[in-house]
Amino acid sequence: MTFPFIGERKEKPSPDNMTLTQHLGELRRRLIVCAIAFALGCTVAVIAYEPILHFLVRPLCEANTNAAGRHGVTLGPNCAHLYVTSPLDGLSLRVKIAVYGGLVLASPVILFQIWQFITPGLKAREKKYAIPFVTAAVTLFLLGAATAYVTLSHALGFLRAVGGPDLRQIYDPIPYLGLVLALMALFGITFQFPVVLVSLELARVVSPARLLRSWRWAVILIVVVAAVFTPSSDPFSMLALAVPLVAFFFISIAIGKLMGR
Repeated sequence: MTFPFIGERKEKPSPDNMTLTQHLGELRRRLIVCAIAFALGCTVAVIAYEPILHFLVRPLCEANTNAAGRHGVTLGPNCAHLYVTSPLDGLSLRVKIAVYGGLVLASPVILFQIWQFITPGLKAREKKYAIPFVTAAVTLFLLGAATAYVTLSHALGFLRAVGGPDLRQIYDPIPYLGLVLALMALFGITFQFPVVLVSLELARVVSPARLLRSWRWAVILIVVVAAVFTPSSDPFSMLALAVPLVAFFFISIAIGKLMGR
């Protein structure tokens, strides 16, 4: 079967025998497949705009419900509203959700294409390490994003309480979406910490014994980084980021010792 713009698929030569033109042609095919997957993902995100928006607004709804419950007030199903201040904000929000949703939905295909492009150049020993490392990296990123989403309602509740009872909370959807995505991206990226640390141990850049001797400084540095780089600047998100990173630090030391043996 021939796909548009991709051309007829020929028998793939050995990576050692491929010319620069053949490597570029292979890269072109992979990029086109990624672009098609991204376009399809954006289309699905546009169709599912309402459920996605409801999913992103749910932490705000939980924060409003908890705040109302402390005052003995019960909120209905429409417990959270986002207010636009420009006629173009609705369109801008839909475009952002389409782009980010397309990236999320297309990410399995994109990662698979990257893996297929890199794998032929790896040796058997490198492949043996690459598969668990890639799996761990993807799993930890999803775990970090989920942790940020779960703690977001507590972060919003804290930010509401800091302003005092005289302030009425009215949220613009664009900054709100930016905060949600920034938190999820930050948690997902920082949860790659054990993957990086174990890689450094395997490369003998650092040793488990040396890391264990420096655990006090490592804990202080992790807490400081979590406090500085948390976008919402609230203690709930900071602790939700710092505590897993401290646990990952000691787990990475244990993994490094086991793999060293």
